[in-house]
Amino acid sequence: MSELEARTGRHQQRYSDGFRLVAGCIPFKYRSPQEEVVEVLMINSTSGPVFLQGGWEDDETDEEAALREAYEEAGVRGDIVHMIGHYGFKSKTLQDEQSPEGLCKAVMFALLVKEELQSWPERSTRCQTWLTVPEAIRCCRHSWMRQALEEGFSKWLGGHHRQII
Repeated sequence: MSELEARTGRHQQRYSDGFRLVAGCIPFKYRSPQEEVVEVLMINSTSGPVFLQGGWEDDETDEEAALREAYEEAGVRGDIVHMIGHYGFKSKTLQDEQSPEGLCKAVMFALLVKEELQSWPERSTRCQTWLTVPEAIRCCRHSWMRQALEEGFSKWLGGHHRQII
């Protein structure tokens, strides 16, 4: 696989008790070194703006899967600084024989972005948008992602952001 190819297919996909296992992240950065304004990165999907997430595969940890998705979908690299939580959802488009109802369990992480790349595997199909947390909350089309942002990321950030600046 070349540097700019995204993984595809389900042959290495992890499942547990009829759930497809998913890993993802809420990438964030500070607007500037002098400001404490945090921006989070969302990408486009057919259902509207989403955070980065995708299948967790057999040959990687959940953190490695989240980092891979951040690179493949948005061309960002950085450090995972917190595990936000676990969230269940139902995929409308990704049912398969291992998860016929499309049930998914996602583990989400906070990713402090250190590098924004000019090229990445899904650049031609994904648009990036940096938003403040309140803007992102208003844009979230999936309730589980809104919950991860409001109840997981925002609460964690409120108690810790000065320590990671």
